[in-house]
Parts: sequence; C-alpha cells; structure tokens
Amino acid sequence: MLKRLFDLFFAFLGLSIVLIPGLIIALLIVFDSKGGVFFRQTRVGKDSKLFGIFKFRTMKPASDSKGLLTVGERDNRITKIGYFLRKYKIDELPQLINILKGDMSIVGPRPEVEKYVKLYNAEQLKVLSVRPGLTDYASLEYLDESELLSKSDNPEKTYIEEIMPIKLDLALMYIQTKSISVDISIIIRTGLRIVKK
Repeated sequence: MLKRLFDLFFAFLGLSIVLIPGLIIALLIVFDSKGGVFFRQTRVGKDSKLFGIFKFRTMKPASDSKGLLTVGERDNRITKIGYFLRKYKIDELPQLINILKGDMSIVGPRPEVEKYVKLYNAEQLKVLSVRPGLTDYASLEYLDESELLSKSDNPEKTYIEEIMPIKLDLALMYIQTKSISVDISIIIRTGLRIVKK
C-alpha cells in the first residue's frame, strides 16, 4: 500500500513537471516524421498480465515488425528526434500514465515483451511477482543497452544469452531487497546517470 502511494505521488508530480515539455516533444515528433505521438507495445506485467506500455514514438511507423530490439545509431528505423529522446530516456516518460493506471511502479523490473518472457526459467519467472517499473538496477547497469547491441553481429542472440540473464539476476536481487529507501536510491541514481550522460 505504501509503495502504491509512493508511485502515485511521484507519477502525479512527474506528469505535472513534464506536461509543457511533453507538448513540445509531441509537436517535434509530429513534424519530424509521419505517425502518431505515442508508441504502444504489449508487455508482460505482474502475474503475467499483459498491458500496453506507453512511450513517445521514436521510430518510423510499423518498425517493430522488423525486430523488437534496437541497435544503437546504426538502426535506421529511429527518427531524428528519436535518437535524442532515446539517448536521454525521454521516450519513457509516458509510462507515468502506466504507473497511474496501476500497470507499473516507479521502481521495479523492466517489463519485457512476451517473446522473451517465454524463455524465462522457473526462477526468472519470479520477476513477475511484482509490478514492473520505470527503472531498476538493470536499467542502471544497461543504460546504453542499444549501443552494446550495436556492436554485436547477432544482437538478439547477445541479448538473450548475455544481457537478459544478468538483467533478470539484478531484478531478482531488487525483489529480495526492495524497500522505499531502495526505491529512492535507485530513482536518484537513475536521474544522476541520465544527467551525467
């Protein structure tokens, strides 16, 4: 209950802060390329419940049909404004709406697409026992994930065999140690990492 109140407070605060900048971003997206302002993708949430995650659109329309992973600056599906939004994680801000709806928390394991969740073992499936989050330990560790994948000859294989297991280990570590103080620490560290970037 306390975590939910914490989520609602920070989600309302965040939305009030980004409202005007968000409108400017929306206009830039519309002028930069054809398509809507938001991108909505199905992810797996708490107790394996599917939900639609919101992001600012950073790719050309129907880009997800060509692959679910993005691979840094060499990915020609990303729009001009999209590179900027992704670099500073601004594209993730609409997920504050998901937090208000109860699909997500501010801090928690990042929600994954069904394709990769189907590869989880029994231990890894425990990450679905909590609400997914906007940031977590894995987000801090892999802030430049798309750039790492861009160096691979087979990005999906690298993601599945190397990156995903570490991200899930970090998510399980969060679940075992989660508390309001841990959440505040992760929020502060995430903010500092993005500003430093």
